[in-house]
Amino acid sequence: MAGRLVIAITTQDIGARITTRRRVSGGFSDAVGILESWDDGVLRVRKRDGSLVEIPEEMLVAAKVVPVAPPRPGRM
Repeated sequence: MAGRLVIAITTQDIGARITTRRRVSGGFSDAVGILESWDDGVLRVRKRDGSLVEIPEEMLVAAKVVPVAPPRPGRM
């Protein structure tokens, strides 16, 4: 059974950790991180490695707020 693709975030979620799925050439790509901004139809998500992903709204197919990542072993 396939999962439903739902966009369950709004501009009120800026500052929250989110997961996204977007259309890219050849399929889909996912990004998990902090929603830093959502201006002029573009979401900006800061990933754990510090990179910034810009996602045009029209490319977004699914998104939701997710819990804060648990601490990684040996990095406390």
